[in-house]
Amino acid sequence: MKILKSTKPILLLFLICCGSISNTYSQSSLFSFEKYTNATGDTLKYRQLVPDYAISGKYPLVIFLHGSGERGNDNEAQLKWGVLNFATDENMKLHPAIVIAPQCPQKNQWYNFSDKDNSLLPQASKPMGLVIELIKETMEKYPVDLNRIYITGLSMGGYGTFDAISRFPDLFAAAVPVCGAGDLTKAPLIAHIPMWIFHGALDGAVDPIHSQDMLKALSKEGAHPGFTQYPEVGHFSWIAAYSDPMMMAWLFRQQK
Repeated sequence: MKILKSTKPILLLFLICCGSISNTYSQSSLFSFEKYTNATGDTLKYRQLVPDYAISGKYPLVIFLHGSGERGNDNEAQLKWGVLNFATDENMKLHPAIVIAPQCPQKNQWYNFSDKDNSLLPQASKPMGLVIELIKETMEKYPVDLNRIYITGLSMGGYGTFDAISRFPDLFAAAVPVCGAGDLTKAPLIAHIPMWIFHGALDGAVDPIHSQDMLKALSKEGAHPGFTQYPEVGHFSWIAAYSDPMMMAWLFRQQK
C-alpha cells in the first residue's frame, strides 16, 4: 500500500505532462505545412493557421517571427515559442485569424541592421523580402482584412518586427515586438502604428535599453505605444507577453 501511495503523485505528474504534450501537439497540428516559392526560385517554409471562416467574411492576418534559436529547415521549430498561443481554443473563438509563422533559414536573419548602431540598411534581408512577398500572396488567396494585418516577433523576430514596419510602414495595422530592437531614426515613420513593446528587465541577450530607447523615440513623435518591462524576467519575456489576454484583445482591436 505504501508503494501504491508513493506512486500517485508521480502518476498524476505523468498524466499532467502527457496532457500538456498532447495539447501542444494538437495545437501544432492546426498549422498546415506550407512553402512559398517566388518567380526566381527562392523559397520560404512556413506554417499556417486558417480559421473555420465564412466565405463572405474577412479575417485579420498575423505574421509571427521566431527567434534565432528556431532557424532551420524542418518547418517545425518556429512553433516552439509564442505562436501556439494564437491557436488555443479560447483565442480561436474570440480572435479568429489567419496566422503565418515562417521559418528563417540557418545563417540568415529577419532583419538587416548595421551592427554598429542598429541603423536600417537599404535592402531587406532575403528572408524578410520573402515574408513580404508571402503576405502579398496571402492577401490575394485568402479573405484577409487589409486593414488588420499584424506583425509580431520575439528576440531576432523582435528585431524583424521593427525592420518590417520601418520598411513597410503603411502595410501593418499593429505591431508587437518582444525583446527586440530597431532603428531609432525611423521612429517618425512608424509612430502612427499602434504598438505594444515587451522586454524583460534582466534580459542578458538583448539589452532592454533598446526597447526603452524606442519607447522614448516614439513618444517624442507623439505616439502612445504600450510598454511592458517585466521586472524579474530575463530573455524569455515572450512567455508572459503571448499568454497575456489583454495583449491579445488589444492586438485584434487595432485597424488602420
